[in-house]
Amino acid sequence: MDITPSAKAKDYLDRLTVFMDEHVYPAEAVYQQQHRDAADNWAIPPIIEELKEKARAAGLWNLFLPDPELGAGLSVLDYAPMAEVTGRSPIAPDVFNCNAPDSGNMETLWLYGTEAQKKAWLEPLLNGHIRSAFLMTEPDVASSDATNIQCEMRRDGDDYVINGRKWWSSGAGDPRCAIFIVMGKTDPAAPVHTQQTMILVPANTPGVKIERYVPVFGYDDAPHGHMEITLKDVRVPASNILLGEGRGFEIAQGRLGPGRIHHCMRSIGMAERALELMCDRLLSREAFGKAIGMHSVWEERIANARVQIEMTRLLCLKAAWMMGAVGNKAAKDEIAMIKIAAPAMATRIIDDAIQAFGGAGMSDDTPLAWMYAMQRSLRLADGPDEVHRRSLARSEFKRASQCLGIDIRSIRQ
Repeated sequence: MDITPSAKAKDYLDRLTVFMDEHVYPAEAVYQQQHRDAADNWAIPPIIEELKEKARAAGLWNLFLPDPELGAGLSVLDYAPMAEVTGRSPIAPDVFNCNAPDSGNMETLWLYGTEAQKKAWLEPLLNGHIRSAFLMTEPDVASSDATNIQCEMRRDGDDYVINGRKWWSSGAGDPRCAIFIVMGKTDPAAPVHTQQTMILVPANTPGVKIERYVPVFGYDDAPHGHMEITLKDVRVPASNILLGEGRGFEIAQGRLGPGRIHHCMRSIGMAERALELMCDRLLSREAFGKAIGMHSVWEERIANARVQIEMTRLLCLKAAWMMGAVGNKAAKDEIAMIKIAAPAMATRIIDDAIQAFGGAGMSDDTPLAWMYAMQRSLRLADGPDEVHRRSLARSEFKRASQCLGIDIRSIRQ
C-alpha cells in the first residue's frame, strides 16, 4: 500500500493550506457577523461569494472531482488530505465548491447523468451558481434500511408523478438550491434492491413544499438547513430519471463511497482543530496553582487524542487507497470501518475540548459546540453506525464460515 501523495496533490495541498491561513480562517468571524446582521436568516453572507471568487482564481475549485477537465483530476486518495484541511472550518467546503451534499450530487450527475442532465444541472453546480439537495431519508420509516423508503414514483405517460415525504434534506434551505435528487419507489413488486429509482426534481416544481427546517441539536444550520419536504403530485419528465428505473441502489453505492471518505477526512480535520484549541486553552489557563494542562488527566486526554487522530487518518487513507486500487465494492469493509471510527473519534476529542473550555465550550464563543453537534449527527448520516457494524460483522462471519466449512446462509435463517 502506497499512500504517498502525488506531486500534483502535494502542490494543491500546499496552496490550499496557504489559502486557508490567509483567507478562510480570518473570514470566519466576518461570516458570523454578516449572518447575525442579515435581515433574512437564510440569506448567504456576502463574504462567501467573495471567497469563492478568490478560490476559483487561485485554481482551488472542484478539488473533489477526479475528471481533469471538470475538476482537479485528483484521485480519492489524493483529495483526502484536502478534505481534512477544509473540514477544519465550517465555511471552507462551500468556499472551494466541495461541500456536501453538492459534491456527492455532482459526482452522481458526472457518473450517471445524460448529456442533457449534465448541461442543465451539473454545469451550474460546478460553476457554483446553484446548490442542490439529496432527498432520501423519510420520517415515517426506518430509513437506515433504505428498502423501507415509501416515496411513490408512478409513471404517467411521458412523466413520473411523485408523492412522498422526506426529511433531513440537507442544503434544501439554501436560497441557491435549485435541484433535488430524489430516491423513491417505482416498482414495489420488483426484487427488493431494484424497486428504487433516483430522479431529478427542480426545486420550484409545483407540488414541492418545504414544511420546516429540522434543527440539529438546536442549530438551524442556516443558510444551509436540513429540511422536511412534502412532494404532492409532483410531475417531472421521464427523461429526468438517473441511469434507469430500478437502479437507485446502484447509484447510491457509487455516490456514497467517495462521500463517506470526504466526510471522514473532514471529521479528522475538525478533530485536529479541536485538539489545537484544547491545547491552547490548557496552556493559557491556570487552576490550583499551575497550567490546567499540567494536571495529569489532561496529559492523558491530549495523548489519547493524538493517537486516535493518527490511527483514524491512516485507516481513512487506506480506505481511499483501496478505492483507487481495487474499487469501491472491494473496499466496502474499509469504508464501513472509517465511517464507524471517524465521527466517534472526533466527537470524543471535541467533547474533551469542550470540557477544557468549561462554560465557554458550550457557548458560541468557540466553534466547539457546533462541531460537536455536527460530528454527533455524522454517526447517523450516510448510514448509522449500527448498519456499518452489521455489514462489517457479516464480512467477518463470512470469512470465518468459509474457514470452518459452514454455510452462513443456514445460520441466518
